[in-house]
Amino acid sequence: MSINPLKNISLKTFRQYLKWKGLEHIRTKGGHEIWNLKGLLRPIVLPTHFDPVREYVVKNAFENLEVTADDYIEFLKS
Repeated sequence: MSINPLKNISLKTFRQYLKWKGLEHIRTKGGHEIWNLKGLLRPIVLPTHFDPVREYVVKNAFENLEVTADDYIEFLKS
Protein backbone atom coordinates (compact mmCIF):
# COMPACT_ATOMS: atom_id res chain seq x y z
CA MET A 1 0.00 0.00 0.00
CA SER A 2 1.46 3.38 -1.01
CA ILE A 3 1.03 6.70 0.72
CA ASN A 4 -0.64 9.46 -1.28
CA PRO A 5 1.60 12.56 -1.01
CA LEU A 6 -1.23 14.83 -2.22
CA LYS A 7 -3.39 14.33 0.86
CA ASN A 8 -3.13 16.38 4.03
CA ILE A 9 -0.92 19.15 2.63
CA SER A 10 -1.11 22.08 5.02
CA LEU A 11 -1.82 25.57 3.68
CA LYS A 12 1.58 26.73 4.89
CA THR A 13 3.42 23.94 3.07
CA PHE A 14 1.43 24.42 -0.15
CA ARG A 15 2.12 28.17 -0.10
CA GLN A 16 5.83 27.40 0.30
CA TYR A 17 5.63 25.02 -2.66
CA LEU A 18 3.97 27.66 -4.84
CA LYS A 19 6.71 30.14 -3.92
CA TRP A 20 9.33 27.46 -4.66
CA LYS A 21 7.81 27.09 -8.15
CA GLY A 22 8.15 30.86 -8.65
CA LEU A 23 4.52 31.85 -8.24
CA GLU A 24 3.57 35.14 -6.65
CA HIS A 25 0.63 35.84 -4.34
CA ILE A 26 -1.38 38.43 -6.29
CA ARG A 27 -4.38 39.05 -4.06
CA THR A 28 -6.83 37.59 -1.58
CA LYS A 29 -10.55 37.89 -2.12
CA GLY A 30 -12.90 36.38 0.39
CA GLY A 31 -11.45 33.03 1.40
CA HIS A 32 -9.37 32.55 -1.75
CA GLU A 33 -5.78 33.44 -2.54
CA ILE A 34 -4.83 34.06 -6.16
CA TRP A 35 -1.32 32.97 -7.20
CA ASN A 36 0.14 33.64 -10.63
CA LEU A 37 3.25 33.10 -12.71
CA LYS A 38 4.03 34.69 -16.03
CA GLY A 39 3.09 32.26 -18.78
CA LEU A 40 0.35 30.40 -16.89
CA LEU A 41 -2.93 30.15 -18.75
CA ARG A 42 -4.90 30.47 -15.51
CA PRO A 43 -3.94 31.61 -12.03
CA ILE A 44 -3.91 29.14 -9.15
CA VAL A 45 -6.85 29.71 -6.80
CA LEU A 46 -6.16 28.49 -3.28
CA PRO A 47 -9.15 28.28 -0.93
CA THR A 48 -7.88 29.30 2.50
CA HIS A 49 -10.93 28.16 4.45
CA PHE A 50 -9.79 24.52 4.23
CA ASP A 51 -6.66 23.33 6.00
CA PRO A 52 -5.31 20.91 4.89
CA VAL A 53 -5.70 21.80 1.21
CA ARG A 54 -8.18 19.54 -0.53
CA GLU A 55 -6.67 16.97 -2.88
CA TYR A 56 -8.64 18.19 -5.92
CA VAL A 57 -7.21 21.71 -5.43
CA VAL A 58 -3.68 20.29 -5.41
CA LYS A 59 -4.34 18.16 -8.50
CA ASN A 60 -5.82 21.14 -10.38
CA ALA A 61 -2.82 23.28 -9.45
CA PHE A 62 -0.41 20.56 -10.62
CA GLU A 63 -2.29 20.23 -13.90
CA ASN A 64 -2.17 23.98 -14.45
CA LEU A 65 1.55 24.09 -13.58
CA GLU A 66 2.18 20.99 -15.73
CA VAL A 67 4.00 19.17 -12.91
CA THR A 68 3.56 15.80 -11.22
CA ALA A 69 3.49 14.64 -7.63
CA ASP A 70 7.17 13.73 -8.08
CA ASP A 71 7.96 17.45 -8.33
CA TYR A 72 6.20 18.05 -5.01
CA ILE A 73 8.12 15.17 -3.42
CA GLU A 74 11.36 16.75 -4.70
CA PHE A 75 10.29 20.01 -3.00
CA LEU A 76 9.75 18.16 0.27
CA LYS A 77 13.26 16.72 0.08
CA SER A 78 14.85 20.16 -0.41
